[in-house]
Amino acid sequence: MAIANNTKDWYVVRAVSGQENKVKGYIEQEISRFNLEDYIEQVLVPTEKVVQIRNGKKINKERVYFPGYIMIHANLGGEVTHMIKSINGVIGFLGETKGGDPVPLRTSEVNRMLGKVDELAVKTDNVAIPFVLGETVKVIDGPFNGFNGTVEKINEEKRKLEVMVKIFGRKTPLELSYMQVEKV
Repeated sequence: MAIANNTKDWYVVRAVSGQENKVKGYIEQEISRFNLEDYIEQVLVPTEKVVQIRNGKKINKERVYFPGYIMIHANLGGEVTHMIKSINGVIGFLGETKGGDPVPLRTSEVNRMLGKVDELAVKTDNVAIPFVLGETVKVIDGPFNGFNGTVEKINEEKRKLEVMVKIFGRKTPLELSYMQVEKV
């Protein structure tokens, strides 16, 4: 099944929310099963990296940025549309009218979404500096857990703070990461 015009556009596939990665896997399996690599170039679940603190531990998690949506870069000729719609967990395409063809995203939308994806990938740890000099913070991690101290220096690049803590009546400087302290 050769298509003379093999231009690809970005489309948004609507999937069951919370199962985006599973559905992406199904789509990729079907692509290789039917040898559709020429038609579907990329399947993408836009995610953002989120840092959470659980029990004093820093956990990196990926969160789906557009729940229920998967982007595909494809030429939806022939049976491709039908094949994608028949995949478990796929609800349909975004922007299609009943019985009509899927509507490709506009270039501006694609750039915005892909730009957002790149931005999110880069933005993993660019958290704004949540502390100010002279502020009192509480150590929540490490050997000085539970101590209060004063922020003396802020190193943005390393994401570290120098915190002056009173230990046995003496002021002692500690170098701590942003994740090891919290505001009081």
